[in-house]
Amino acid sequence: MKAMILAAGRGERMRPLTDDCPKPLLTAGGHPLIVHHLQRLRAAGIVEIVINHAHLGHLIEAALGNGARFGVRISYSAERVALETAGGIRKALPRLGTGPFMVINGDVFCDADLGAFAATPLAAGDLAHLLMVPNPAHHPDGDFALEGDRLIDTHETGTPRLTFSGIGVYRPELFSELPEGESRPLAPLLREAMRTGRARGALHAGRWFDIGTPERLAQLDALLHAERTL
Repeated sequence: MKAMILAAGRGERMRPLTDDCPKPLLTAGGHPLIVHHLQRLRAAGIVEIVINHAHLGHLIEAALGNGARFGVRISYSAERVALETAGGIRKALPRLGTGPFMVINGDVFCDADLGAFAATPLAAGDLAHLLMVPNPAHHPDGDFALEGDRLIDTHETGTPRLTFSGIGVYRPELFSELPEGESRPLAPLLREAMRTGRARGALHAGRWFDIGTPERLAQLDALLHAERTL
């Protein structure tokens, strides 16, 4: 399986930290956020990795190179302007192959076993498998709900929702009909897959951080440094 790390966002809420540093290169526990992903993907045996970028993307390429020193092989999908999640994945499809692939938001931290998550096969016809987490304080209403291992959209039913972690496995068919080069969000594609019963999910009850503010970055940094001193 190949993986894609989404690293094209500007990170407006992280300013001024992101004025001269792309968000995935901000550090926590002594390593850039994106390096934590590379390490976990390598541990899971996933070594073919695509990284998209736009804002200050040359700094990402300079920092990571071809991935050899992290034990992975990196290729880059450069975007002149950020294409949002689905648009960025659509542009990178030629690099991701014909089988299911993993996608990880570059601005999250998660201790999930990515190898076990990747090893869960998509059922015939399924287009997406999302890793869900309990709702954090800054996102109390969540995104989607789980019924068994099936994901459902609950905008109308009111069923309690969980939060999408930003980690998923997808079939290329979910994106292949999108026009290349257009900015497109991911949520409408996921909701359509749920509507047709073609999306599954799993709950991760471990550690997960959405690094959306300098305060949450500082919290993660302090936690990881504290653990290294134990």
